[in-house]
Amino acid sequence: MNFRWFFLTGGYSGLFPKAPGTAGTLAALPAGVAILAYFGSQTLFLASLLLTLIALKAINAYEAQSGIHDDKRIVIDEVVGMWLALSIAPGTAFAWPELTVWENGLSVQIILAFLFFRLYDIKKPSIIGRIDREAKGGWGVMGDDILAGFAAGISSALVWQLLLKTPLFS
Repeated sequence: MNFRWFFLTGGYSGLFPKAPGTAGTLAALPAGVAILAYFGSQTLFLASLLLTLIALKAINAYEAQSGIHDDKRIVIDEVVGMWLALSIAPGTAFAWPELTVWENGLSVQIILAFLFFRLYDIKKPSIIGRIDREAKGGWGVMGDDILAGFAAGISSALVWQLLLKTPLFS
C-alpha cells in the first residue's frame, strides 16, 4: 500500500467492510472539527478546496491505473464533502469549551451537518445524483459529494435557525 491509497481511502477508513462512505465521513469529523476550532471556518473551507484539487489528480491516476470508476473504498470525496458541510454549518469561530454549550448550537450543527451530508450523499437528490451518474473521472467521484457538502451545510444552518425560532428552544 502506498501513500496515494492511504490518502484516497481517508487513512484506510474506506477499507471498512460495511458502509465505507459512512466510515470515511466519521473519520473526517474529528479532523474537521479540530481545524474548525483552531483555525476557523474559512481555513476549513480552503482546506476542502485544496483536498479537492489533490484528490482529483489522485483519483484520475487511480482510475487510469485500475480501470475502476468510483471505487467504493475511495472516501476522500466524503472527507471533502463533510469538511465543506462543517465549514458552512456553524458560520462562526469557536473554541473547544464552546462545543458543548447548547445555546451556540455548534454540537447540534455538527451532528446535523453529518446527518444531512449522509442523507444527500446516499439519496443523491436532484443535481447531486445527476453529477454522480454523468460526470466522469475525478469529477464524477468528487462532484456529488462537493454538492452534498454544500447542501448539508446550508440545511444544517437553516434547521438550527428554525430551532432557535421555536418557543421550545428559545
